[in-house]
Parts: sequence; structure tokens; C-alpha cells
Amino acid sequence: MKFIIQAGGIFGALAVALGAFGAHALKGMLEASGRMDTFETAVKYQFYHALAMVLVGLLLQRAGEDAIKLLAWSGHAFIFGVIIFSGSLYAICFTGITKFGATAPIGGLLLIVGWILLVMAAGKL
Repeated sequence: MKFIIQAGGIFGALAVALGAFGAHALKGMLEASGRMDTFETAVKYQFYHALAMVLVGLLLQRAGEDAIKLLAWSGHAFIFGVIIFSGSLYAICFTGITKFGATAPIGGLLLIVGWILLVMAAGKL
């Protein structure tokens, strides 16, 4: 529970910092490379799922035994999904190597799995 909330907080803080950095310091580079939309997508998905991690962590506090495993798996799916999905998009933006995009669907799938597990856990709360 604590780890998932902390991860959400860290990812949220990083999303705000990266979003501001991208909008100001990196704006010219991102626009010149045509990667501004890619960068914004990475930041948005990271921030949305940071909030989801905090929600999952809070739900873990009140969950019964049946829901705890599903919530824990959900939180971890969000963590790894953000790292892989947003991380691959950031890698494309900073390196220009588009092959990093091949891993984005894996991260996206983990994010979807995280939401499905959250729905399943909610049925057991």
C-alpha cells in the first residue's frame, strides 16, 4: 500500500516537472523534431496513472483479503505500465530512435490490465 502510494506521488511529481520542462526548456527541440505531441502523451498518461496508483493505495487500506491481491497487482501493473509506456515515449523524444516505440504497446497493455484488475477488485470491496 505505502509503496504504491509513494510510487504514485513520485510519478505525479515527475509528470509535473517533466511537463513544465517540456513546455519551456525543451519546447523548441520537441517542436523541431515533431515530438511535442508524443511528449505530451507520455506526460498525460504518466500523470493519470500516478493518480490511479494513489487511488489503489488508498483502496488497499480498506480492502478485504479477496480484493488485496487484485489491488496490489493493479498497482504494480500501473507502475510497470507507466515505466514502459511513458518511458518508451520519452526515449523516442530524447533520442529520436523510433524503435523504442515498439515497447509502448506492452506498457499500454499493462495499463489496461491495471484498470481491469482495479474493476475486479472493486467487485470484492
